[in-house]
Amino acid sequence: MPSEITPKYLQEEETLPQELKNIISTLPKEKGWLASHLYRYQGFWYPARHLGGVINCQNLFQPNETDVFLSTTPKSGTTWLKALVFTLTNRKTHPIAKNHPLLFSTHLPFNSLPEPIKQSPGCKVVYLCRNPKDIFVSLWHFTNSLKPQEAKTNSIEDVFDMFCRGVSLFGPLWDHVLEYWKQRGLAVFLGCPFSEGEEESGLADEILRLCSFDNLRALDINKNGKLSSGEENKAFFRRGVVGDWKNYLSAEMVEKIDGITKDKFGGSGLIV
Repeated sequence: MPSEITPKYLQEEETLPQELKNIISTLPKEKGWLASHLYRYQGFWYPARHLGGVINCQNLFQPNETDVFLSTTPKSGTTWLKALVFTLTNRKTHPIAKNHPLLFSTHLPFNSLPEPIKQSPGCKVVYLCRNPKDIFVSLWHFTNSLKPQEAKTNSIEDVFDMFCRGVSLFGPLWDHVLEYWKQRGLAVFLGCPFSEGEEESGLADEILRLCSFDNLRALDINKNGKLSSGEENKAFFRRGVVGDWKNYLSAEMVEKIDGITKDKFGGSGLIV
């Protein structure tokens, strides 16, 4: 059994309900980046502790017609997108009793979303993607930062081949992006355009400033707080710059990721 001081994100299969253990035992598995293993479910890779939530969400979740879903692969700018969309949709004064629209964020692939979300005419889905090379480097740093101090960190070479084979958190990355890209007509706007007065007052620029990476990283809650599962909030904020991959990837690594991206996205109209 895990120690009481072991954070939830490091607790393994022995803490799961037997029904979920039975499902997991039938799934293909690979070595994990942080947890001991990743399991392939409906074409994508998950740690064991996430699978119960995925299955329960698929079976039980019922959205409201006004809900907004923010979908990303891990380390694609999820926290920034949540801050930006929340600020946009809540910039006007709402009655205290008004609880909608609700704003959700998820890493679930499109095909694994609950059917009521996909079939709802009112739900809006906003998808954010990022350069695959930046995602890889950011994910590598992120998973290493969450390892216990006594644990051996992954070298970039350790996880590069896994990433290219699609064995990463909620991967394969390219399939994740393409599933949403093919459904891009599902929701293309939030329905909260700026008025002429708001534009003239500089509100849009102020929202961008408030939601900037540097401003979010400087907030006390993001420097000192923790998630209920034990991850420190500061682990989600490293550099937030475009092109940091240039400091870590060899020419051969760049060529391989670019080749996969070209092969996967070719003919889709998607350019990253």
